[in-house]
Amino acid sequence: MGRLQKNQLQILSNSTVTELLDQLYKSDGSQEHFLLNILTAQCLLGGADGGVILRMDRESSVQVLALYPRFEKDMSPPEWLTKAVGFGREALSSNTVVLKPLSQTGRAGDKSTKTHVLIIPQALTDIDKSVAAFVIATDDKKALDVRSQRLQLSMGILNYSQRSPAQRNWQQNCIRLQKSLETLSAVNQQEKFAGAAMAFCNEVAAQWQCERVSLGFLKGRYVQLKAMSHTEDFSRKMKVVQDIESAMEESLDQDTEILSPAPKESAYISRAAEALSNRYGPLVVLSLPLRWDGKALAVLTLERPVEKQFAPDEIEAVRLACELCTARLYDLYEYDRWFGAAIAARSRSIVAAFLGPTHTWIKLTAILFCAAVIFLIFGKGQYRAEAPFVLEATVQQVIPAPFDGYIETVNVEVSDEVEAGTTILGSLDTAELNLSLATAKAEKAGYLKKAAAYMDDGEIAQNQIAKAEADQVDAQIKLLDYQIDQADLVSPISGVVVKGDLKREIGAPVKVGDVLFEVCPLESLRAQLLVSEDLIYDIKVGREGYLATASYPGQRIKFTVERISPIAEVVNQRNVFKVRVTLHETYDWMRPGMEGVAKVSIGERKYAWIWSRKIVNWIRMKLWL
Repeated sequence: MGRLQKNQLQILSNSTVTELLDQLYKSDGSQEHFLLNILTAQCLLGGADGGVILRMDRESSVQVLALYPRFEKDMSPPEWLTKAVGFGREALSSNTVVLKPLSQTGRAGDKSTKTHVLIIPQALTDIDKSVAAFVIATDDKKALDVRSQRLQLSMGILNYSQRSPAQRNWQQNCIRLQKSLETLSAVNQQEKFAGAAMAFCNEVAAQWQCERVSLGFLKGRYVQLKAMSHTEDFSRKMKVVQDIESAMEESLDQDTEILSPAPKESAYISRAAEALSNRYGPLVVLSLPLRWDGKALAVLTLERPVEKQFAPDEIEAVRLACELCTARLYDLYEYDRWFGAAIAARSRSIVAAFLGPTHTWIKLTAILFCAAVIFLIFGKGQYRAEAPFVLEATVQQVIPAPFDGYIETVNVEVSDEVEAGTTILGSLDTAELNLSLATAKAEKAGYLKKAAAYMDDGEIAQNQIAKAEADQVDAQIKLLDYQIDQADLVSPISGVVVKGDLKREIGAPVKVGDVLFEVCPLESLRAQLLVSEDLIYDIKVGREGYLATASYPGQRIKFTVERISPIAEVVNQRNVFKVRVTLHETYDWMRPGMEGVAKVSIGERKYAWIWSRKIVNWIRMKLWL
């Protein structure tokens, strides 16, 4: 085994994984430093208690290339290290990974734990035959499998780096290894799936300078987006999310990596990836399937500016990071579920123990089906006819414009309360009326003077004509006085203003008869139901029910059916009958025009009839039964 200085060993024993990766990047190029750094990082990330890289060139020759943790010369080597030599020859002869239990037990605190040795054959440059051995102390088979998978995947990075001709350059090789291991480190620091997925996307985006990295998992027949870099919350209704999922499904359906813009020699279909690239870019889009046990179960999609094309070595580095992190992500995705799924899994085990060891779900489904059929046949519940409604006022006072003119003032707004005959809602401009009134009065005075003159001259006929013209002008004066008196608009009833938001229309012209305000008393509200024609037969005058408005859905208001319209009307392209109901109580917050849902109590019916009534009626109409 190559020697390390004491201060180098002290740094390794106290450093974090990030510091180890930094040492790997800054390595001076010697093989022993590189192997020791990579072995230490693999043990820390993979959960191994110790590890060794052995060269076995000949039958009797064994050389230790790297060892973690180091032991002093005067100490005897541990049992696992001596056993690893024999197991290593077995692994090299079969060229397969070997996992063997040891006879001795390790200690985790005060509890005895089983110890296993994992042997992984290696293909290192300038080394004919070599193996990596790791010791794992755990009693949990699941934890043993997870640690073994992590170690195998991490060693795969070393094999790829040694075999790939494109990675002969030592500095570039270290950089790619550092990126992959830093990505794995970021994922392993999370205990929940959501955090691990987000850390994975963020780390990939940072390492490969991507604008956006998205991770989606196969759910049923479609890919569902689970994480997006630097985005904690997103909706699946967003167009960008739907486009990303389409690109992921395209990659998953073809079970291949898709790059857009696609190379000329590519044989895959990349329409969805091109649409994503053109719609939000132009961007370079790369989608890679994440495989577990030979099946593509997830997709990672990377997006970055079109001037930063993905080089082949970058794609390979991303692929290695994906293969390294897939085991951890899929494990968390399967077991880190919400409490409902956990309860369901626990319930399944209890039912399985009660019903038998096999075909648990079939037996449980049969029991539930029989129970549901019995409940539907014999169970009864309250049948209620449901219909939309709208609140309306029984009395509604309209305040129109008394004459042609212009709006001068508006004193109230919608929902303001007004008193009958006292509250001035608004007023019209009377300037023109006053001018007309002054003119009329002058004309009247003129006619009276003419009449007096004619009387003095003894012209009786002309006198009477002048008096008649004066009377005509006097009638016009009275009309103008009346209109001026009506310029201040008041309501003849007390209530609430439901129409008349005119403050933005001051100065606007109005014509006589134009509706300016509407006032209705709130204590005289009622509701009008729009009942579908297939339910009108069950509704009778006097039946009771409850309604709830959209603004206060928690408030149930009791009502009684008062009147049923005998003629159907078409509302929203449906044939409905209008049913008027009387409310037993009203509230201050209720306003005309409010809508909601009303349910009329019909009586008790069997659940089978209640839930199948509509489909049965539809079948009868179609088949004429």
